[in-house]
Amino acid sequence: MRTDCGCGCGGDATRTSAFVRPRFFAGQLLTEDDLSLLVEYTTAKARLHNRSLYGPGVICGLGVTCDPCGGGTVAVHPGHALDCAGNDIVVPCTERVDITALVRERRISALGVDCGENCDNDGDDGGRRYGLYARYRELPVEPVAPYATEEPCPAPGCVPSRIQEGYQFVVKCDDFEDHRHNPGTRLLMALGDLARADQARTRDRRLGFYTDALTVASLGTGRAFRFDAADAQRYATALAWLRENAGGEGPPAPPTAREMTEHVRALAAAVARYDTYDAAGQAQLARDYPDLATVREARSTLGTACGRLGGADLEAAWPDPPRAGIARAVVTETAARVVPERGDPDAPLEVRMLAQGTPLGHALRVEFRADLGLIREWLLCRLDQATDQADCALRQDTAAVDVPPLLPSPPPDSTEKATIAEVQQIAEAAAALGTALRRFLTDAACATLNPPCGDCTDTDVLLAHLELDGCDVVRVCSATREQVLPGGSAYGEWLPKLYRLRELAERVCCRPVPRYQKPTMPSEGPVARPYADGLLGDWPRTGDLEEMLSLLLTPAPGETPPKALHEQVYTTPSEVTDSMQELARLRTRVADLTAAVEGLRAQLGSAQTQVSHLEERVSSRAPEPSGEPAPEPDPTPDPPPGQGAEQPAEPAKPPAKRTRSSRTRKPGETP
Repeated sequence: MRTDCGCGCGGDATRTSAFVRPRFFAGQLLTEDDLSLLVEYTTAKARLHNRSLYGPGVICGLGVTCDPCGGGTVAVHPGHALDCAGNDIVVPCTERVDITALVRERRISALGVDCGENCDNDGDDGGRRYGLYARYRELPVEPVAPYATEEPCPAPGCVPSRIQEGYQFVVKCDDFEDHRHNPGTRLLMALGDLARADQARTRDRRLGFYTDALTVASLGTGRAFRFDAADAQRYATALAWLRENAGGEGPPAPPTAREMTEHVRALAAAVARYDTYDAAGQAQLARDYPDLATVREARSTLGTACGRLGGADLEAAWPDPPRAGIARAVVTETAARVVPERGDPDAPLEVRMLAQGTPLGHALRVEFRADLGLIREWLLCRLDQATDQADCALRQDTAAVDVPPLLPSPPPDSTEKATIAEVQQIAEAAAALGTALRRFLTDAACATLNPPCGDCTDTDVLLAHLELDGCDVVRVCSATREQVLPGGSAYGEWLPKLYRLRELAERVCCRPVPRYQKPTMPSEGPVARPYADGLLGDWPRTGDLEEMLSLLLTPAPGETPPKALHEQVYTTPSEVTDSMQELARLRTRVADLTAAVEGLRAQLGSAQTQVSHLEERVSSRAPEPSGEPAPEPDPTPDPPPGQGAEQPAEPAKPPAKRTRSSRTRKPGETP
């Protein structure tokens, strides 16, 4: 006996099947229920095939033309159509349809509400527009008198013995429903507002340039970065350009500022790599690459260039805020870590980041914290609204990411140094959220390849658009009506791109969950790290997943554009943002106070240790006073003469009052 166990027992269905057909056997008593069930089964199966395999629209014929006699009548020619419920609409011969009468019936049924002006008056645009539709209709016909039965309540009179499948013509406002499904529509439902989605993806792209660099910088403190021929070439090229262009009066124009910033970043990275070597290593580099003899000149040239870029409008050079933030970090970090004569040996993390071409300043760290929070909240928001998610562990993994708290905006040109713990936390969160974002986009793109079943809310089939002038039909247009396409309305839109999408899906979908692989560090010797090319460029999106997203969201010629999802965007009130900023400032102050207290504790411990050492030294050198009791806790023999002290008579009594010995008693004192 089968019991209800929620999700099915042993894989059995928990719901009644949509289709049940009769089973006949010898000696069976057939009733009207059995025969009606057979008819209903075959009819329902035929309609299912029609709407799922072909979709609604006109199959052939059903052309609409002007009536030869003119007026408000049109001619509908023979043809075949399917509505969205799968019903066949067959017009066997040409029909003359009185559009004026249909408009009048519509006005009566709608209590006088019409799409345009009255029949006798023209609108401002010279006409009214309607859509002519064909509607499936069933009529019971051929009534017969049933024989007497033993039923307690027999049907009175005659009962129809046939169902005649027919049609009727109706006119409606010219806003027909398009049943075609564009695959991009489903993707837009997953992504939500494209501007917010692009913002999250851009922030993730910037963090992607820094993730490996942050990991290497935090793991390999004290290790030099390999300086090779490519670095020497970049050093020479950037120095030669800056020699000619770094000087001048006033800040550079935006195009010049872009180019100058790139050369400053390249030269600063080469000099920072040089600074990671010790004195012997720098001497060897100077012998291997003679151009490095001009390192002092390079520092001076960088200082001049950073001075000019400090007054430039970097937002005009990089309208995109993420790139503008990197450009500001290039100027600030180069001036603080590379321009000084010996670099900045007290900031090894910042120098190592600059050596990879990925400068990390105080302001940029604050932006990274905000970016991580933005990406995480966007992902959780989209996952909460997802209805067809296939990556079941994605939300749990995203919620488990430890995002560092927000910090208040730092003062301009702040050079506050980062800690290893902070850099590692940012790197781990960026790696985890970057992986989660790619998992989400892959899941959303792959889900679009399974078209949903159509939601049939209007079974009328559009035949033509009509334009009326007064009571006369003046124009008929049938070119934009729905046509039955191979594969149905769900797949028909995809035919130009379906095969390419399937090819990409084989390489993108159903793959193991991606994991972040930390860069490997050599056991000894310099660390080989590439220079971050294109950090301030256009950040092109390439790869199979990006091509798949582009195919889905970019309409092909003649393709129905995907329908964007209009959702309400809630903005955080200013009171809340001010409170969050104040809370961030308080957190920073608490962290500073905690660090100060820890420093004071360390100093106090050191002072106590020094005092203990001094007390031991003083006690070991100074003679013991004669009036002091012996320090030994155990009973000892009598002390030598002249160095004894009064001892308590009984241990339970309080000690006797100290008195001066006869040797130390002043004249005139009495014992």
